[in-house]
Order: sequence, then C-alpha cells, then structure tokens
Amino acid sequence: MRIVIIDDSGLRATVLEEGLREAGYDDIQIVAPQGAFVARLERMAPDVVLMDLGNPSRDTLEEMLVVSRALAKPIAMFVDRSDDVMIGAAIDAGVSAYVVDGLRKERVKPILDLAIRRFNAFARMQAELDEAKTALADRRTIDKAKTILMSSRNLSEPDAYSLLRTTAMNQGRRIVDVAEALITASSLLGPSS
Repeated sequence: MRIVIIDDSGLRATVLEEGLREAGYDDIQIVAPQGAFVARLERMAPDVVLMDLGNPSRDTLEEMLVVSRALAKPIAMFVDRSDDVMIGAAIDAGVSAYVVDGLRKERVKPILDLAIRRFNAFARMQAELDEAKTALADRRTIDKAKTILMSSRNLSEPDAYSLLRTTAMNQGRRIVDVAEALITASSLLGPSS
C-alpha cells in the first residue's frame, strides 16, 4: 500500500512515518504542501493520504480539502485543534478520519484502518446511490417510450413494453437504449401526445 503523508513539519511527519513502519508499511512518502503538490500527489497515486495540519488556518484547511476532493482516496486528517465549522468542512470534502489532538505513533495504524474502512463504506454507498439514480432515469426513459408507443400505435402498456423488450433483444441492445432511440425519433418526427 502506498501511503503519502502531507506535512510541512518534519517532526510531526516522523511520528506518523514511525507508526506506519512499526505497523508494517514501507511504501511511505512525505510531501510538503507547497507549490503544485496536488498534481504531484496525483502522479504518486497513493492508496491512502495522511494529512498532518497541526494548527491549520482556514486557508490551509480549504487547500487540504481541495486535495481530498481531487484524490478520491481514503484520507485521515490530524489537527491539534478544531471547531464545528472545520469538522463539517472536512466531512463534506470526504475526509475519512478527522483526528483532533491524537498524533501518537501507536494510534496511526488503527486510524489508518478506520479511514480505509470508512472510505470504502462511503464509496459503496455512493456507488449504490449512483446505480439507483441510473435505474430511476432508465425507468423514466422506458416509461416515456411506452407512452409514445401506446399513443402512436394504440397499444396497451404491457404490449408497448413487450415491443420495446423484443426490439432490444432482436437488436442486441439494452431496452433503455431502444427507448432513447424511440424518444429521439419521435421528437424528430413531431410532437407526441
């Protein structure tokens, strides 16, 4: 597993690195949050990112949250102090673990495991949500195509669906693709009722 530590304080990064090495991780890189470091991080392709911000200013926190959104990887953020606004911003940006005043090398492995598990759980939920939205959009498209067929061919709803399904099977296409083609053709040929 490739782990990147974002830290501008060598001492604090050393604590994280020691905790990771003691936990058996050896592909560890430390990056200072300077210059075009987000692009550098993307090229490194880390599996997990640990951000050690100490006492972050609002600007620093915002910059780190941009990193979180850009990478879409498990991210654990260590800070010395925080408030509700900072915590909310970190959660909204997708930070998997937000640790206040908890930088000790023996805590690094459990926090890393937590960040990975939370990220994976969130990614699964996001994938399920995206799948449900796609299914709903497909259902609406198919319903619209059935309405067009019912109106233009004087078919019942089951017969309209059957015609869509049979056409999709005969053409080796998905039913939603046939429905989209029908809707497009109908809009080109004239208004549907």
